Amino acid sequence: MTTLSDIISFESLNPGRSRDWSCAQDLCLTCANCSGACPVAGVDDFDPRKVVRMVAMGMTDQVAAERWPWICTMCGKCEQVCPMGIAIPDLMRRIRSLRSRDKIPGILQGGLDNALRTGNNLALPREDFVFILEDVGGEIAEEEGFETFMVPIDKQGANILTTIHNKLVNTHTEDLKHWWKIFHAAGEDWTVASDNWEGTSWGYFTGDDEAMKTMAGRIVENMRRLKAKTLLWPE
Repeated sequence: MTTLSDIISFESLNPGRSRDWSCAQDLCLTCANCSGACPVAGVDDFDPRKVVRMVAMGMTDQVAAERWPWICTMCGKCEQVCPMGIAIPDLMRRIRSLRSRDKIPGILQGGLDNALRTGNNLALPREDFVFILEDVGGEIAEEEGFETFMVPIDKQGANILTTIHNKLVNTHTEDLKHWWKIFHAAGEDWTVASDNWEGTSWGYFTGDDEAMKTMAGRIVENMRRLKAKTLLWPE
């Protein structure tokens, strides 16, 4: 049942507030296809249709203050089924960008600060990173058929430069072995940069476009510095 406290005066709305956003939220038909496709709809009363309509009515501050934009997984299922082609994941990122950086939930902002300062979300020193890569490479070299394996770090002119997800040098080092073995078996010419190797830009998840530009620019610079021909960016 609607209560008096739920009623919002039309005069308090500002439909033009987000009209310059490129997400096409004004085209919403309220069909609820997005809500039906969303894997987290209903969590803490989250509903992508509700978010789209609130943004279209200019209630961006209210949405930014909610937990809803951070419940969103950014999976894109909502956009896939939207008959009007509303870019709802982009809308969520825009809303996230409105949140004060000191109120970003979880470890996202701390990791992003680390990445901007050190080149990776873990703030892992270069020597520790190189040690981990060489240690994993040594384990591969102990396996039959991979006796000559070595991790090519900062190799000039390689065909492939690959970035690395921070968790692969933290808690999932075994996962590095699978694709490195494929490279070795295929005779691929590849390398890893020892600095600014992070492949996970938490600027994307926090809606920080400037941070994304900085991190992407560092990867571009690694491509130029190492004269690599192809970028493999797993993230």
